[in-house]
Amino acid sequence: QVQLVESGGGSVQAGGSLRLSCRVSGSIHSPSCMAWFRQAPGKQREGVATIYVRRGTTYYDDSVKDRFIISRDNAGYTLYLQMHSLKSEDTAMYYCAAGSPSVRNWVCPGASSEYRDWGQGTQVTVSS
Repeated sequence: QVQLVESGGGSVQAGGSLRLSCRVSGSIHSPSCMAWFRQAPGKQREGVATIYVRRGTTYYDDSVKDRFIISRDNAGYTLYLQMHSLKSEDTAMYYCAAGSPSVRNWVCPGASSEYRDWGQGTQVTVSS
């Protein structure tokens, strides 16, 4: 089990950038997948990006592809989400998650039910 603490959220104008961080503690080498999810008011939680830790393979939702980058420091203590060209529809609470779900073609799934450990979230607000 790991403990996750997100930071880096805030308010930004459309077109701007933010970098979210997720500090990982506990059994940091146990989860095979780490991910970023987001949830806007009145909407379901959705997968934004995932990374298969052992190989570094990534997955992005179509809505963020070519704008967001998920990465992890080599020691495994921090997960990042670099966000560029932000849009108003990116406004949401962003959550870091970790787990060991089944993977296909070395790609971690984007379904929230597949992840066991969650952070408390960090708010991102994009104004147009």
